[in-house]
Amino acid sequence: MDVRHLHGVLLFLSALLLFAVIDTSIKYLSAYVAVPVLLWLRFVVHMVSMLAVVAPRVGWALVVTQRPWVMIFRALMLVGSSLLLQLAFKRMPLAETTALFFVTPLIVALMAGPMLGEKLRLRTWGAIGAGFSGALLVARPGGALVGEGVALTLCAALCYSIYQVLTRKLSASEPVMRQLFYTALVGTIVMLPVLGMFPITVPPTWGLSLLALSLGILAGIGHFFFIRAFRDSPASTLSPMMYFQLVWVSLLGWAVFGQYPDSLSLAGMLVIVVSGISLVLQRQR
Repeated sequence: MDVRHLHGVLLFLSALLLFAVIDTSIKYLSAYVAVPVLLWLRFVVHMVSMLAVVAPRVGWALVVTQRPWVMIFRALMLVGSSLLLQLAFKRMPLAETTALFFVTPLIVALMAGPMLGEKLRLRTWGAIGAGFSGALLVARPGGALVGEGVALTLCAALCYSIYQVLTRKLSASEPVMRQLFYTALVGTIVMLPVLGMFPITVPPTWGLSLLALSLGILAGIGHFFFIRAFRDSPASTLSPMMYFQLVWVSLLGWAVFGQYPDSLSLAGMLVIVVSGISLVLQRQR
């Protein structure tokens, strides 16, 4: 592995760690501030950061697009996914919720047929079936997950699947920075009304305030690392590593909240991971 390739792998793992830190921080902060308010802070700080750093270099190219409605709908899917997933995190452990959310590649594979014209082979159907079996193990009755949280997570996965499919369709015509800016802009606008609906009742301390404001900065850095990683390393190397985020959230859930998966949940998580990696490798072949 050459130096540039290794650099891309390290950036990718760092991005996944930052995403896990964001999820953990929002779960921790949700005890003091409503989740929609935290998400609005994340989007607005991300948007302001891009206006300060990226906009002076690219100008109106950051905003002007030939497909504004598709860009807006794609951004809405990410906003909806983020909101639903964070509401699920508030109710359930980090590791199991993240594992259940990772049925997203399975849903994308199902959508790829009608929306992208991709043919589903028998081995693809097998990986999808195995992955959903793993999800049933994680979300089984009597486990650590609750019905409301499972429903929120699966709806979040559906929204994120649509977001991924639209990202593929837009990738040929829309630069990455423009797509990132639209998600921050739409998220800021859509989540703005929640400020009046969810007043902050607990006086924020300096520590809580700094942690909340850091969400957008961490998100911006994480997405930058994520994009840069794919410039330095091939997708065939990085995509299977996506599931390494389960390691980060499991460690953070144990360290911060004292939560760790039981044996059946771990088995279900492993099945989901293997099924997802199998789909990635099939697509690359």
